[in-house]
Amino acid sequence: MTNTEPILVIGGTGTTGRRVAHLLREAGHTVRAASRTAPHRFDWTDPATWNAALDGVRTAYVVPNDADPRTPDLVAAARDRGLERLVLLSARGADVPDYYSDRPNTDNGHLRGEKALADSDLEWTVVRPTWFTQNFTEGFFAPLVTAGDLRLPVHDAACPYVDTDDIAEVAVAALTRDGHQGRTYELSGPRPLTLDEVAAAFTAAGTPLTHTPVTVEEFVAERVADGIPEEVALIWADVLGPLARGRESHLSTGVEEVLGRPPRTLTETLTRRG
Repeated sequence: MTNTEPILVIGGTGTTGRRVAHLLREAGHTVRAASRTAPHRFDWTDPATWNAALDGVRTAYVVPNDADPRTPDLVAAARDRGLERLVLLSARGADVPDYYSDRPNTDNGHLRGEKALADSDLEWTVVRPTWFTQNFTEGFFAPLVTAGDLRLPVHDAACPYVDTDDIAEVAVAALTRDGHQGRTYELSGPRPLTLDEVAAAFTAAGTPLTHTPVTVEEFVAERVADGIPEEVALIWADVLGPLARGRESHLSTGVEEVLGRPPRTLTETLTRRG
C-alpha cells in the first residue's frame, strides 16, 4: 500500500540520500527528495529554503553539510514545523576528541548535530558509518581508480569499508520502523581491507588497479597539480589521518543489528556494479 505522507530526504541527490529515496519509493512511500539541485530545493547555506522542504512531513533523513554544519538549527526548525522523527547521517569517530590528528574534535559539526538531536524531543536515530565503499567508484577516490593507481597517504592501514546500500537500508529501517529511536548505530563492512587488498579486488573484478603509498606532502602536491586548491587538498589529507593511523580498522555491528544479516563485501559491491 502506498504511503502518501511524504518522507523528506535532505541530500536526496547525494551518495546515501538517493539510495534512501530509492528504497523508500520501492517500499511504496512518497518521498520528498530535497537538495540544491532537486525540484524540492533545500540549501544548507540558505535557511529561507528550509521551511518549504519541512512543511507537511513528519519524518526526515538528514545528510549534514560538512563544510558549514548547521544541523542544530535544522533540528530546531524541524521541531517547530511539527516533524516527529529524524534519522541523521554522522560518522565514526564523531565522539572521539583526538580522532583527527592533534586537532580537538569535541566541537565538530557531526557531534554538535548529534547532541542537538539527542537533546530535542524528537524521535531520533544516528547512523555513523566508516568510509564508504563507493568512495572508490563514485566519490573521493574514484579519479584515482580511473587513473589505475591508489596514490594515498594511508600505507598499509586497513578499513572495513561499508557499502552505501547497507547504510541506506539501515536508514530506511530507522525511518519506517519502530524500535530504532534513541539509538546510535556504527556501521562497517565485514572485514578490514588494506589498499593493496582493495586494488586486488578491483583488478579481479576487471578494473586493473594498483596501490602506491605516498607521503602527505606528495598527496597534497598531486591534488594541487590536478587543480584542487591547496587548502582543500590539506583538508582531504587531514580527513585521511584517522584512516592512515589505523583508527578506522575496527569492525562495527550496526548492519547486523538492524538488518539481521552481514554487511556486503567489496567483492559483492563490485559484482553488483558490473
